This record gives sequence, structure tokens and C-alpha cells, in this order.
Amino acid sequence: MPLILNEEEQMLKDAAAGFLTEKAPVAALRQLRDERSESGYDKDLWREMAEMGWAGIAIPEAYGGLGYGYVGLGLVLEQMGRNLSVSPLQSAVATAATLINIAGSEEQKQALLPDIAAGTLLVTLALQEGRHHAPANTALTATFKDGSYVLNGKKVAVIDAHVADKIIVVARTSGSAGDSTGLSLFLLDSDTVGLSRERVIMVDSRNSGTIALHNVTVGSDSIIGEPNAALEALEQTLSIANTCLAAEMLGLSLQAYETTIEYLKQRSQFGAVLASFQGLQHRAADMFAELELCKSMVLATLQAIDAQADNVHLLAAGAKAKLCEVTERVTNEAIQMHGGIGMTDEFDMGFYLKRARVAQQTLGGYSYQLDRFASLSGF
Repeated sequence: MPLILNEEEQMLKDAAAGFLTEKAPVAALRQLRDERSESGYDKDLWREMAEMGWAGIAIPEAYGGLGYGYVGLGLVLEQMGRNLSVSPLQSAVATAATLINIAGSEEQKQALLPDIAAGTLLVTLALQEGRHHAPANTALTATFKDGSYVLNGKKVAVIDAHVADKIIVVARTSGSAGDSTGLSLFLLDSDTVGLSRERVIMVDSRNSGTIALHNVTVGSDSIIGEPNAALEALEQTLSIANTCLAAEMLGLSLQAYETTIEYLKQRSQFGAVLASFQGLQHRAADMFAELELCKSMVLATLQAIDAQADNVHLLAAGAKAKLCEVTERVTNEAIQMHGGIGMTDEFDMGFYLKRARVAQQTLGGYSYQLDRFASLSGF
């Protein structure tokens, strides 16, 4: 497919850019941080986003969504990256709704997806248990006893954990940590007896959290998909969610780059504008070329997801790995080229660097994705 946006996609991108620039700029993130917002996001803003269809943009029409696809969701997330806009779009839509749509039964989809699309139900995925992303290393146990499952263990880095209405917990129902089989998905209400949540505000001022499960007892009807066989659906979901993260990272990288270029054109040193220095021109040109490549990689992967192509996993790993590399480089260069002002809290560039570092590590960072890309390529 051509790596260009059609008229409808461009209109969506422009509309998202206008809305977020006005309603959810970096200043809004700064306010949430300074006020230590209890929810960590603007609920009224989220309601407006849902009314515009963003929460249901990638959810099929049969389940109350727009059925527009992941290209549309990626375009919105790119603009959110540009503005560092805060919302549950990544956790509830790009990740949780995707997993439910892939692995859930018809009854579960009908019960959950319409409310997610309406923005009235927040669901998140509890996957990571250690310092690094490693789905097969899940050790949290779900033991079948007297017709029910008893869950025990702990999850970390759960996005939007303290505001989620429901949590999809990845648990081990058989085997041991490291096995590719034996994983199951459990849908739990956030107020389930035995489940505790602790909010963790990340360096990017976003919501994360730790959840602990102590003898949480649930029935078999809480399982999403087939027991002991969740890894395939989980991997499909993670490829899509990582591509959505890459789209957001693309947006923040483009904004950091463009802001830096404007600064170089205005700031003078030794009687000349910084943009006239050849060394800085070379560094800017290198970033421009890398960002153009990133645009193509992200769009190609989003198109492949919508087309249900066979190489989605490979493309997703490549896109996330490349965006991790380029985002780190661009935000580092932005801070350095801005000099002393780039290090101050009064200037916005530090927010871009902090968000970049968290997004890079979410659901698997550069090394993880590069290794996955190599493995899928047969190395």
C-alpha cells in the first residue's frame, strides 16, 4: 500500500491536531503534575474524546465502535504524542480493547467493548512482574480449586492501575515461569476482594501502578479466551499496542525536532544564528532523515495491522525498536541544542524527554524488540 494518507485520514489527523493543541497541550500535563491530580487525567476531556469517537475508533462497529481501524488510532496517538496529551487511550483502547477483541468470547465482547468505546469503562492489562518486559516469565499463579481459580502474585508497571474499572491479569494456570504455554487471562473487577492497588506516578507524570493479589477467588467465567493458551493472543495484542506506542513516540519526536529547529533559527551565538552552524545543520539533517524513515515504518505497520498481514509481528518489532532508538536520540539532541534552557522545568522540552524514556520501556524496550525482530527474521 502507498505510504501516504488519504483525504479522510488527513482530515482526522488535522482534526485531532486542532483539538489537542487547544484542549490538551503540554500545559495541561504540567497542570496535572503540579496539582497532583487524583485521577491523573482530565475526565471531562476524556469524555469529549469519547464523544468524538476516539475511544471506539479501532473497535468494530458490531461492538459499538467506529471500525475505522488502527491507522486512525495511530494518527490520533501521534497527535497526542506531539502535545503530550494524557488519557486512557493507550491502556483502555490500544491494549485492553484489542486483547478483548482478539481473545474474548462473543458474550464478553458484547458486554465490554461498547462501554469501552463509549469511554465509560476503563480496562487495563496487568502483565509485567519484574524490571523487564518478559511475558513468558509470568509467575503469578491461578490455581484451580473447588471449581474456582485462586490467584496469588504481584504485577508492576500496570498503566492506569488505580483508575481502571476492570483489570485483565495474565496468570499462570500450568507449567512454570518461562514456559510458552500455561498462561491464561483473567478479567477482574478492580474492587475484587483480595486485590490491592498502589498508584505509582512515573517520571513522565503519568499513571502507573502495582497490583497485588492475595487469594483472589474467581470463577471460570472470568477467563478471557482459552485457559493455558493466552500467549498467542497476548503476542498479537502486544504487537498492536507497541505499534500504537511507536505512533505516539513518532509524534513527540517530531514535535521535539521541530521545536528545536525553530529555536536554532532564532537563537544567536557569536553574532550568528545557531542554524547557520554547519555542525548543527548536519545533526539536524540526520534527525530529519531518521524521522522520515520512522514515519514510513509506523504507517506501514498500522496498515499491515488493518490488512491482517502475516508480517505484523515483524513490522511491529522493527517499528518499536527504531522509534526507541530515534526518540532517544532526538530528545537528547533537543535538550543539548537548547543548552541551559533545555534543562529547566520552566521549558517544555524536559517533558518530552521524560515521556520518551517511559514510552521506550513500556511493553518492551529497544533491546527486547530488536531481539524479537532478529528472532522473527530467522537469526
